[in-house]
Amino acid sequence: MQASSFLRTPPLPSRTGPSAPQELQQMAEDAPTTTEPPAPLRPQRPRSGGVLLAHRTFFAGPSTLAPDELYSRARRGAVLRERERVTLEPHTRLTTNTYFGRFAASHWQRWTEIGVVEVTALVHGAGRVSVAASDSSGDQRTVSTTVVAGPEEQAVRLTARIDRFVDGGALWLDVETDDEQVTVENVRWLVQAPRTPRPTALVISTRNRPDHCVDALVELVRDTELLGRLDSVHVVDQGEDRAEDHSRFGFVSRVLGPKLHYLRQQNLGIAGGFSRGLAESVRCRGRVNTLLIDDDVRLEPETLSRLMTFAACTAEPSLVGGQLLCELHPDQLDPVLAGSGPDLTGLGTAPAGGPVPQVSGPAAQSLDPGAPASVLRRTLDRREDAASNAGWCCLVPSEVAARIGYPLPFFQQWDDVEFGLRARAAGYPTIALPGAGVWHGDSRWRSQDDHAGYFHLRNGLITAGLHGGFGVAVVARRMLGALVEDLVSMRYGLAATRIRAVEDFLRGPEGLDDGGIEAAVLVAKLRAEFPETHCVPAVEVPGEVALCAAGPAPRRPRLAMLARLVAHLCNRPAGSAAIQAADEKWWHVSRFRTAVVTDPSQRGVRVRRFDRELMLRLCRRSALVLWRFLRHGARTAHRYRETASTLSSPANWERLFSGPAR
Repeated sequence: MQASSFLRTPPLPSRTGPSAPQELQQMAEDAPTTTEPPAPLRPQRPRSGGVLLAHRTFFAGPSTLAPDELYSRARRGAVLRERERVTLEPHTRLTTNTYFGRFAASHWQRWTEIGVVEVTALVHGAGRVSVAASDSSGDQRTVSTTVVAGPEEQAVRLTARIDRFVDGGALWLDVETDDEQVTVENVRWLVQAPRTPRPTALVISTRNRPDHCVDALVELVRDTELLGRLDSVHVVDQGEDRAEDHSRFGFVSRVLGPKLHYLRQQNLGIAGGFSRGLAESVRCRGRVNTLLIDDDVRLEPETLSRLMTFAACTAEPSLVGGQLLCELHPDQLDPVLAGSGPDLTGLGTAPAGGPVPQVSGPAAQSLDPGAPASVLRRTLDRREDAASNAGWCCLVPSEVAARIGYPLPFFQQWDDVEFGLRARAAGYPTIALPGAGVWHGDSRWRSQDDHAGYFHLRNGLITAGLHGGFGVAVVARRMLGALVEDLVSMRYGLAATRIRAVEDFLRGPEGLDDGGIEAAVLVAKLRAEFPETHCVPAVEVPGEVALCAAGPAPRRPRLAMLARLVAHLCNRPAGSAAIQAADEKWWHVSRFRTAVVTDPSQRGVRVRRFDRELMLRLCRRSALVLWRFLRHGARTAHRYRETASTLSSPANWERLFSGPAR
C-alpha cells in the first residue's frame, strides 16, 4: 500500500549522510499507513534531543568470508548485493529477516525506554519498501510500508513502534518490485537519544597475534562512520611478537592518530589485558563505556556500533555483549563454553552470552548450550536473558567497575564469566544482543586437552566457591569421574593438569598474587613431560595403523568405566588403532594399548600409549588431592570469598601492571 503522508516528509540529504530527523514522538503521530492500530507510547524520561544510529542495514558482509545470506536474502527473482546497496530486478522480493538484518526489537523494549525507531533509506526506481516484524513465536506481520516510483532518487522514512515485543520478536526491512528495477541504499535505523551519550573506548588485548590484531584494527578504520563514534582505541600488547612491528600497523596508527593508545605490559593473560584496558579508559575519560574485544576475533564493525548505541539507551547501566559465530562455519552460532572440557564445578557450563534456564540452585547461572545452530535456517525470536558475557566482545560501563572492581586475576578462563556473575549479583543487567556477532575459532574444533584445562578447572572451582552452592562432595564426585575417564583414555597429561589445578585451588588466594604468571609457566612445563599432549602431523606416525570406529555407548557407563579401570590396572589393554575425533570416546580408546587419535582441530594426531606405572602414580595423586579437597575445599572457598574484593581491586591490578613488560 502507498503511504501518501510519507511523501510529504521533508527529504533526507543525499549520500553525504543523514541529518537529524524530526522528533520521533511527532513522527510517530504522522507515521505512514500501517497494518497495526496505534498504541500509546510508554512514559519516558525527559530527553536531551538528537538522534542515535542504532542499526545499519547491510546487504552483504564486510568480506567474502561472511555469507551474504547472513545479511539479506532473495525470496524470489534476482538481486545484486553490495555492502550498503542492493538492486532488485523486476518481479523480485528481498528480505533482511536474517541474523545481521534484524533489529532486536524485543531487547530494545525490555531494556531501554525507546518507544519508536525510524528507518531511513535512499531509493531509486519503483517498488515497495516495508518494515516487517515477528513475535516470540516467529509469526510475521507488516508494520509500515510505502511505495516509491519515478526516475529521481527519493529519501524514504518509515517508523515503527517498539511496543509489542516483550517476549520476543524483531523488526526488519522487506523490498519488493513489480515491473521495474529498484535500488535501496544507506538504510539507517535511528532512535531518539535518551541522554547525552558518554564516550566509548575500544580495548583490544593481544599476545603474539599481530596479524589478527592488525586485521581487526584495519576493519575498524575502514568503517569511518563507526570510527567517528569511538573516543579512543587501546591496544594492550602482552606478547613478544608485537603488533606495533606489523607492516600495516603504521597505516592504522596514522588513521587513528591521537585516538590510538598502544600499551605494553607483562603477560597477565586475558584477564590482565582487559583489566588494563578498563583502567586506562577510565583514566583517560572518567565516565566511559569500555568495549572489549579479543585479538583473534574476525570483526563485523556493525556489531560494535550496535552495542554502543544499545548501551547508550539502556534504562540503567548494563553489560552488553555480542554473540559468537563460528569462524570455520560462519553461519553457525557457537555454543561458547566458559572454558575447555566438561564442567566439574557445580556452576554448569555457563555459556557466555547464553540464556539463563528456569532452574534453581548453583546451576541457575548456566545452560548446556548443545550443538552449534545455523542462523540461516532459524531465527532467534524468543527473548532470552544472558547468564554472562565473554571478553571476546563485551561493553562495560565505568560505574560497574567502580562498584565491583575489575576481573579477578585468573590469567584466563572464567575471568569474564565471574565478572559478569558479580555484576549481575550487584544489580547490573547482563545482556547478549541478538544480531551483534563476531567470528571466532569454533569451540568444537578445540581440544580440551590443553593448558587452558588447568585454568578452566582451577578458576571454575574458585568461581563456584564465590557464586555457587559449592557442594564439596558433589564437585569431588564429578572430578573423580573426570580423572578416571582421563586415565582409562590414556590422557595422562590432562589428568596431571587437573590434579595440579585442584592442588593450586587448595593453595588459596595466595596463588593469584602474581596474576597467574607462575602458574602458566609451570603448567606448560608440566604438560611438556607427557607426549600425548602434543599434536603431531599424521604423516609422522610410523607404520600403518588400522582405523577403528567406536561402538555404541555402554548402557551402564559407571560399571563399564570401573571394568575398564580394572582392566588397565591388570595390564590388559592390547593392540593399536587409529581413531577419528568423532570416535574419541573413553569406552573405545581404553580398549587399546596404543591409540592414534585425531585432534579435534584436524591439524594432526595425538599418540596415546598405555603406561601402567604412570597410571598408578596418577591414581595415587588423584586419591590424595580429592581427599584433601573433601577436607579443605569448603574452608578454601570461604577464603576466596573473603579476599575477592581485594584481588579484583584497582589497587591490586595497578600493582600487577607495574611489572616489567617483556
